[in-house]
Amino acid sequence: MNAFAQTAQPLIHQVRGQTPDAMTRILDEAVNLAIWQRQLPVQIVDFGALLLSLDEPLADAIVLEVANEDTRPNLHGLASRFHDLEGYAGFIADVSWLVSAYACLLGAKRIGLRLRALDKAMCPRFHVDHVPVRLITTYAGIGSQWLEEGVMERRQLGQVQAEPNEVGLIQQINAGEVALLKGEKWQGNEGAGLIHRSPALAQGERRLILTLDWLA
Repeated sequence: MNAFAQTAQPLIHQVRGQTPDAMTRILDEAVNLAIWQRQLPVQIVDFGALLLSLDEPLADAIVLEVANEDTRPNLHGLASRFHDLEGYAGFIADVSWLVSAYACLLGAKRIGLRLRALDKAMCPRFHVDHVPVRLITTYAGIGSQWLEEGVMERRQLGQVQAEPNEVGLIQQINAGEVALLKGEKWQGNEGAGLIHRSPALAQGERRLILTLDWLA
């Protein structure tokens, strides 16, 4: 083995797993995406589908203060207009668990939560996030898309003509799966944030998406 091989940095890569432990892999130095390949309970799937079928707007944003690991996040008011839909309690319990797990994993004391029903791509161009780590999960509809390292030159991000067209090169996060995306502000990850975008939506198509951001 030559000296270069001994000192070469590990290649940036992505990991998947079928248990919640998969989320902890985002802490690995060379990992910029960790996906928990979970299946949502039927009642939450049905809740998400019913919520979207109402075709009502939803764009909730909450800043959560996390006192300690044993404190349940205060989600009072989240999607409260839909509280009478069957499955709402299970949905809120799931969001609460994700917030607590995210806070515990990162040691976060303040978390920004956004829950949105979208009928168009919010970020249609491939890009990187200027955050430490973002959690994304799509409760209903199609999930976010991402690229493996090297598929697109980073200096060409934002340029439509440089984006890959081959279907096999564009990866998709499935509905229900929990993805942790490492951004440019994670210490040591500068220049290696996950390249991703919102999926294009057909006329009349919607998605219900939750994001969590580590604010402090």
